[in-house]
Amino acid sequence: MQELTTILVTGGAGYVGSVLVPKLIAAGHRVRVLDLFLFGENVLPQAKDGSALEIIKGDLRDQELLARILPGCDAVIHLACISNDPSFELNPELGKSINYDAFRPLVKISRESGVRRFIYASSSSVYGVKKEEKVTEELSLEPLTDYSKYKAVCEDILRAYQSPDFTTVTLRPATVCGYSPRLRLDLTVNILTNHAVNNGRIRVFGGAQFRPNLHIEDMTDLYVELLRLPAERVAGKVWNAGYDNLSVRAIADLVHQSVGEQVEIVTEPTDDLRSYRVTSEKIREEIGFVPKYTVSDAVDDLLAAFRADQIPDAMTDKRYYNIKTMQAANLE
Repeated sequence: MQELTTILVTGGAGYVGSVLVPKLIAAGHRVRVLDLFLFGENVLPQAKDGSALEIIKGDLRDQELLARILPGCDAVIHLACISNDPSFELNPELGKSINYDAFRPLVKISRESGVRRFIYASSSSVYGVKKEEKVTEELSLEPLTDYSKYKAVCEDILRAYQSPDFTTVTLRPATVCGYSPRLRLDLTVNILTNHAVNNGRIRVFGGAQFRPNLHIEDMTDLYVELLRLPAERVAGKVWNAGYDNLSVRAIADLVHQSVGEQVEIVTEPTDDLRSYRVTSEKIREEIGFVPKYTVSDAVDDLLAAFRADQIPDAMTDKRYYNIKTMQAANLE
C-alpha cells in the first residue's frame, strides 16, 4: 500500500482536531491544519521550520486557498463545521455555507489535487429519533434539524465521489467527551462534570433520554487507524463510532461518583425528550475498532485537568462554549 504521508485536517485546531494532530505527527505523518482559530491559537504544537506541522489560518469556503494547499496532500480528514444544532441555529445561512455549500468544492478539489483518501466526520444525529434500541447503519436517516440534515446530504455527495483512486470514508460519531487542549464545556459529559466541580450541583433536565458517547482518545485513535488501513478495507464505508449509550441521569451518577458525595443532583422537567442510541457493531466486525476508554475515564480526565488548573474560568470564558464564541466572532 502506498503510504498516506501528508494529511490536511480541516478544523484541526478544534475540540477533536487539537487531540488528533499531535497523534498524526507521532504516527509519522506531515500535517497541514486549515482552521479559522476562533477558539485560540495556542492549542496545537508550535509549528517550526522543518517541522511536520504546517498551520494555515483560513476559511474552508475559500476555493482559491483550497486549490493552493491541497496539492501534495495524500489524505483529508474533514472535521471543520459549525458544530451542533444550537450553534448552527444562531446563523442558519452561515451554517449552510460552511457545512453544506463548501463541502462539494472541498471534495472535488481534493480529488482533482491528487488526494487519495477523504475521511468525513458526519454525526450520529442523522438518524433522528429511533424507537429501535440498536440504531445500525442500515436504518433510514431522518434528521430533525438543519445541522443534521446537511450532515446527511454531505454523506450522499461524498459517496458519489468514491472511486478506485479516491477512497472515501464516513464516520457517524457519537457525542465525544473528555479533555482536549481546545476544550468544549457544552457537551453532555463535559457540562455535567464542569457543573459538579464548579457549582457543586448537577442539574439534570429529564434524565431518561439516552445519549451515545465516545471518549476523545478513542475518536482520535480511530482517525489515525483509518489512515493506516488499506483502501480495500475502508473504501466507501459508512460507520457509526460510539461506545456507551447512557441516559443523562446515568451520566450524572457517574460524575457524582467521581467528583464526590458533596455534589447534589437536581432533576428538573424538560420538553426536550430527544433520545439517541447507536450501535457500533459494524465497525468492530469490519475493522476491529473497539473503544478502550469509558465515560468515567473522560470524567476523570476532566477532573485531573480542573485540579491542575488547566481549565481556568470554566464557567465564564467563552472559548469553552461554541455559541458564545460564535456570537462574539460574528462570522459571515
